[in-house]
Amino acid sequence: MEPLPLVLTPPRGRAKPPRHLADLTLAERQDAAKELGLPAFRAKQLSTHYFERLVDDPEQMTDLPAAQRAELVAGFLPRLIDPIRTLEADRGTTRKTLWRLFDAALVESVLMRYPDRVTMCVSSQAGCGMACPFCATGQGGLQRNMSTAEIVEQVVAGARSLARGEVPGGPGRVSNVVFMGMGEPLANYKAVVGAVRRLTSPAPEGLGMSARGITVSTVGLVPRIRQLAEEGIPVTLALSLHAPDDELRNELVPINTRFSVAETVEAAWDYARTTKRRVSIEYAMMRDINDQAWRADLLADVLNGYGAVPDGAGGRRRQGWVHVNLIPLNAVPGSRFTRSREADMDEFMRRLNARGISTTMRDTRGSDIDAACGQLAANAD
Repeated sequence: MEPLPLVLTPPRGRAKPPRHLADLTLAERQDAAKELGLPAFRAKQLSTHYFERLVDDPEQMTDLPAAQRAELVAGFLPRLIDPIRTLEADRGTTRKTLWRLFDAALVESVLMRYPDRVTMCVSSQAGCGMACPFCATGQGGLQRNMSTAEIVEQVVAGARSLARGEVPGGPGRVSNVVFMGMGEPLANYKAVVGAVRRLTSPAPEGLGMSARGITVSTVGLVPRIRQLAEEGIPVTLALSLHAPDDELRNELVPINTRFSVAETVEAAWDYARTTKRRVSIEYAMMRDINDQAWRADLLADVLNGYGAVPDGAGGRRRQGWVHVNLIPLNAVPGSRFTRSREADMDEFMRRLNARGISTTMRDTRGSDIDAACGQLAANAD
């Protein structure tokens, strides 16, 4: 197998998405307003409408002069994503939306409402170039990177649905965002970090979310993991490991031919040490592939090879640096990969917990509408 390049580049020649205020900092929005011959405070008004009031109808922006409203909205709030279809599960509290981007590319996002939180699972690329054979998204290849604003708009759209009472449970707010939709987030690094900054910046520059409520997933782009650790944004890093040994991981996660298990786990540990944030290890449970008891022991050996990290409370206490999320594999039609037996998953989890590795089984919410992990494969059919 030929090693994959660090970043798989989308096909060239595609037009870029139109500039949107979510692509810019507040200061950059104010400069853009001046370039259009408009007062800088108009940019702040538009930002308030978008990030605080969650308004998408220009007629509701009554503090903007009617004569300039169309120009302002066209210049700062171009339409980036259009809903094609929304499927619901769990009595309407799980909603998967298929979006068409400005160039007809298709992506999906998922809103999941729980009693104590609302999580948005967002896409960062149209398609994915990582080619993991058990993942539906990876089978379609990479079309293009998404812009910062296209990523943010998925979250804002979910926030609007909650604010308008369209999700059972009454009005609410998005508390968590996971970059676990379509694409490899760290292969679209600049846009993803820009989106994280928009999500966490105080209103009206952004949505004002806590960085601790945001999880960025990766299959293991080691230089980008190290770069993210230095950004000063304490998001949770989720490493999709899926195998504790190079021989199997080379098959399941082809980027492993570039960065070994040892290199990848070491980078994740360095991230935990630098940010004081515990790393999540994602491990999809595949029947007779990676779910053997001896592989649980090997995974424990790999993860226990690194010490605990300070917990951020002045270093007085120390905590385990990692938590393992075992994910019952979600079915992909025609795939040779199937879900592990319940007994094998239980034993795998028991062995990890017995070795001091905090381990839980992932909720497979949304699997009946192909909205669970590994099932997103945007399709307009």
